[in-house]
Amino acid sequence: VQLQASGGGLVQPGGSLRLSCAASGSIFDFRIMAWYRQAPGKQRDSVAYISNSGSTYYADSVKGRFTISRDGAKNTMYLQMNSLKPEDTAVYYCNAVLGSLISWGQGTQVTVSS
Repeated sequence: VQLQASGGGLVQPGGSLRLSCAASGSIFDFRIMAWYRQAPGKQRDSVAYISNSGSTYYADSVKGRFTISRDGAKNTMYLQMNSLKPEDTAVYYCNAVLGSLISWGQGTQVTVSS
């Protein structure tokens, strides 16, 4: 399984970005797909995930601001990020669980700064 993350960039506080994670196979084969982030000097933390049934989870720090979704026709997962804050600055990674196999995409940098 290969995952390709994209969509990061530099945005001002209060702005929006949409991250994409394109998978090499059907995303409905994955038990879970998720977004993680890692700020400099910090551990990688879970941001949001979506199960193959469509259930979603969000970290408290992003609830109400971020939305995880997927498009089966494009085999792509998204993370819509609104009302961005400087503390959202991090490298964002997508992740997928297929049976006992966990795959990671390469990171995409998100920088929130004025």
